[in-house]
Amino acid sequence: MSHPVDVHVGRKLKQLRTMRRLSQTDVARELDLSFQQIQKYEIGSNRIAASRLYELSRILDVPTSYFFEGLDAATRSASDRDPSLEIVTALAAIRDDTVKSRIVTFIEDVSGVTVARQS
Repeated sequence: MSHPVDVHVGRKLKQLRTMRRLSQTDVARELDLSFQQIQKYEIGSNRIAASRLYELSRILDVPTSYFFEGLDAATRSASDRDPSLEIVTALAAIRDDTVKSRIVTFIEDVSGVTVARQS
């Protein structure tokens, strides 16, 4: 069974990777890993070493502390899910890039926030 901290860090990685519109392969390539390893990180079945977490923070342009934000709330009650993580997970599951892009544009319009796009 995965440790709740590993699961939380993995979710944050997936959330950020998805927001940056990067595939698991894109991130894996930057780290010289397989995309399967990124999958394992994201579900929390493999722990992310401190040095790897540091590399991820540089690649994704966030402080390492980002991966631990909300950890106390996440470990207090697994039943209290973070709606933003659920949205990111659902968005990541959409395979049609046109549909996904339209949904992101809608969210940007509603929120007034524009997400940086990868070229």
